[in-house]
Amino acid sequence: MTDRPTRRTILLATGAAALVAGCGEYGDNGDSSSANTSPGQELARTADIPVGGGKIFKDEKVVVTQPEEGEFKAFTSICTHQQCPVASVSDGTINCNCHGSKFNIADGSVANPPATRPLAAKKITVDGNSIRLA
Repeated sequence: MTDRPTRRTILLATGAAALVAGCGEYGDNGDSSSANTSPGQELARTADIPVGGGKIFKDEKVVVTQPEEGEFKAFTSICTHQQCPVASVSDGTINCNCHGSKFNIADGSVANPPATRPLAAKKITVDGNSIRLA
């Protein structure tokens, strides 16, 4: 008698491997390694980002905010709770509709759970009226 795996064992192992591969898309910090971003890429003009608000760039997985006049910040747009993309920026927070997490536009810190970790900061440069990925 040989110790060969059963068909059921193979199917279970294949399904488990697919689940693990899908869950690891964004890594531990909610940052996608496959995001469509490149250093120097212009994201927006400064006039596009409202004071006290922000704008989400879905393809780049980045949200840019302007907490105060002339102060620009950038964070990953992937919620740290369950890796949903954030949906809006309003009333001084970056908002995830999946479970209600909110993050402060000034520093990405958690303003409303269930998320327990802040959004990861992204590096940007502001040159004149251009906001670019650093």
